[in-house]
Amino acid sequence: MIITIAESINIMSKTIGPAMKERNPGPIQEMARAEAAAGADFLDVNIGPARKDGAELMRWLVETIHAVVDLPLSLDTTNLEAMEAGLQAHKKGGRPLVNSVSCQADRMDAGISLVKKYNALMVGLLWGSDGMPRDVNERAALAVDLIYRANEAGIPNEDIFVDPIATPIMGEINQLLACTEFMQMLAEIAPGCKSIVGLSNVSNGAPAELRPFLNRAYLLMLHRNGLYSAILDAYDSEIMALCRGAHPELSDLVGRIMDGAAVDIAALSPAERNYARSVNVLTGKVLYSNSWLEG
Repeated sequence: MIITIAESINIMSKTIGPAMKERNPGPIQEMARAEAAAGADFLDVNIGPARKDGAELMRWLVETIHAVVDLPLSLDTTNLEAMEAGLQAHKKGGRPLVNSVSCQADRMDAGISLVKKYNALMVGLLWGSDGMPRDVNERAALAVDLIYRANEAGIPNEDIFVDPIATPIMGEINQLLACTEFMQMLAEIAPGCKSIVGLSNVSNGAPAELRPFLNRAYLLMLHRNGLYSAILDAYDSEIMALCRGAHPELSDLVGRIMDGAAVDIAALSPAERNYARSVNVLTGKVLYSNSWLEG
């Protein structure tokens, strides 16, 4: 089972963005209800940097959403004032998730302090002072530093969700492979820490109708390597079913391909073929193109 964090309450959304700006609760509450009905465990509330009125906006959003659902919220912003306002307003559904605390030297301690002050859970984002880590070893080094600092502040490993940063398949494949590999290393680096990934990042830039195939296949790849939670599209009923353990035969297929087994694509069902071809792209065996499902 994978803990699901629904991603759609986002200031970049064509419907939710204007509703946030106008403080119109209707579309936001409708989406919150729909994501809850889809089975999400948390709702992500993404306001971006929110440099203007960020604190007031986040407070309003938390109260607006909790007026109709009782789920815990993932407060997604780089604005620490807005983050604190959201934490103060979060009264229902269990502990909120601070999304995120990065490894940047000028931001890490302030983020950790908020997590401790409000007894929240935290996403530890492996983004350092020099930006994106170059490989799996740099991810590991950032994770060790971040977790050590959090532990020093009294935050246990069990409250830390480490995000190694999934990158688009259309970008540098070695970055994506490093994210996949790190997921398997985390339990050894920091026993008890949980893992999290922004799943839809992997398909960013791909045609809209093809994105779910990449997202679903990558979910199963990461789950095989120990993935605990994912920020994802809760409207994708198949991906939600996968998170609940459905289709074990697909998980087995993905695992065999990751292990290097020879798989006869022609002998697979159409659904299995889509997963197999997607895994081949996501592992770098096949170069990405928009026609990858056609073989």
